[in-house]
Amino acid sequence: MRKLLKYLKGYHKECILAPLFKMLEATFELIVPLVVAGIVDVGIKNRDTAYIWRMCAVMVLLGIIGLVCSLTAQYFSAKAAMGFSTALRKDLFAHISRLSYRELDKLGTPTLITRITSDVNQTQAGVNLVLRLFLRSPFIVVGAVIMAFTINVPVAVVFLIAVPLISLVIYTIMKMTVPIYKKVQKSLDRISLITRENYVGARVVRAFGRQSEENADFSETNDQYTKIQVAAGKISALLNPATYVIMNLAIVAILWFGSKEVYKGVITQGEVVALVNYMSQILLALLALANLIVAVTKALASAARLNEVFETQPTLTDTGSMQQEEKSGAHRVEFKDVTFTYAGTQEPALTHIFFTAEPGETIGIIGGTGCGKSTLVNLIPRFYDVTEGEILVDGNPVRDYPFSQLRRKVGVVPQHAVLFKGTIRDNMKWGKEDADDKEIHKALSIAQARDFVESKPEKLNTMVSQGGSNLSGGQRQRLTIARALVGMPEILIMDDSASALDFATDAALRHAIREQTGEMTVFIVSQRATSIKQADKILVLDDGCLAGVGTHKELMQSCEVYREICLSQLSEQEVNR
Repeated sequence: MRKLLKYLKGYHKECILAPLFKMLEATFELIVPLVVAGIVDVGIKNRDTAYIWRMCAVMVLLGIIGLVCSLTAQYFSAKAAMGFSTALRKDLFAHISRLSYRELDKLGTPTLITRITSDVNQTQAGVNLVLRLFLRSPFIVVGAVIMAFTINVPVAVVFLIAVPLISLVIYTIMKMTVPIYKKVQKSLDRISLITRENYVGARVVRAFGRQSEENADFSETNDQYTKIQVAAGKISALLNPATYVIMNLAIVAILWFGSKEVYKGVITQGEVVALVNYMSQILLALLALANLIVAVTKALASAARLNEVFETQPTLTDTGSMQQEEKSGAHRVEFKDVTFTYAGTQEPALTHIFFTAEPGETIGIIGGTGCGKSTLVNLIPRFYDVTEGEILVDGNPVRDYPFSQLRRKVGVVPQHAVLFKGTIRDNMKWGKEDADDKEIHKALSIAQARDFVESKPEKLNTMVSQGGSNLSGGQRQRLTIARALVGMPEILIMDDSASALDFATDAALRHAIREQTGEMTVFIVSQRATSIKQADKILVLDDGCLAGVGTHKELMQSCEVYREICLSQLSEQEVNR
């Protein structure tokens, strides 16, 4: 938690004023029993009604002043806690955005969502309660004990016995519940994972009729989470009975010994009432401290999880990288003996890959499932760093490029079409922030998406739902292709991004890209032999190795893997066409 305290910077005044006003409220609270003692010893004893009303007015005034102090403390503590969580959440989001695919794969999306929401909220609640109660509760306890000793030392000894006993009960219960509360956040991760999987894969779940199984899985996880919470609740439920038993026994002792002191004429009845009130104040303060400890424990557990994210540093950085100039005569893309292994795996996903791609060339990439096609193209925009070897773009190593320059050169159409909530125009401007309608329409035309966009009543102003759920799969894919084309990148990567298109639209798309993109180098990853058959160069991958490089005709003669793929999809006439 100490590492996160930097996010309270700028709220030093609030962090000082909040506990100070709480202590001021506690001071007025400690005065109240003395006023009550005066009412009993003077007003009631002497039947002085005017005195009783004056003291009641004093109590009301003390209550109003205490309320004002409490509300002021609440305001300052809430302001500091909200500022803390806002700065923390902003920094955490920015940090997660800087993480590479390697770190995101390692941490996982569900746990990151839980940490940036639930864990940040827990730390915010912890900060809020600490500012309000961390000094107030001990101040009340110590103050009440001191006030008891100023009234009568022998009776006040009861306080020295009761306070440690109540504290011991609270400590024991907290010690038992703290480990349980730490398990709660892990259970929330699992619930978040199942919820996210079912939301993202809702169509698949329903298509296979697996709703009941998924509901059962969620119910089991949710029940487990409930059991953890109930276990903590059962232990925590012992807190009030145990502490109240000790407090009531202490009050009995105060009344017992206090009555003897009253009989001796050492103290008055009103002072005995004041001692009872001080004991009640101590109990309430200790219970508030117990709640504070629970909140702080949850906050510390959440802070540790947040620090894990902050301590996960991105392995890909462009620190110190300078703008690179294109080298004359260099290949557009060149792989030099590239080997790549994913984190946490033993076997490489790609092994000793050599090839070159020239400006204006179309490069087809084909192979079986899991052979490394997507991995290969993800290395070009440097989503991952190679394990061995080197990748050059325009003659410069990709490691030397600033991310901003490299990502402007490379347009990526991901395997899963992702659109964001907003208008079609807004989504298109992801490819080029200052793109005008002419550039957007050109990209839509190349992507074979202009017709269906123009058919919409609001055209480019048509709203896209979250994830593009109000569009068909083919429409989403065409819009993502258009988005990548808006900026007219030097390199276009289409990672199996036309799988939802019919053959005619796919063929028209490839023809438009070839005719209208000029010197753009295009990488087409596909499972369809027809999609890459006309490419200038085809890369055939087999279990992470390059099984063949060449044109369709060359590979049909020299590459057995490619021949098998083509013959499994095409007729003999189509293969030779």
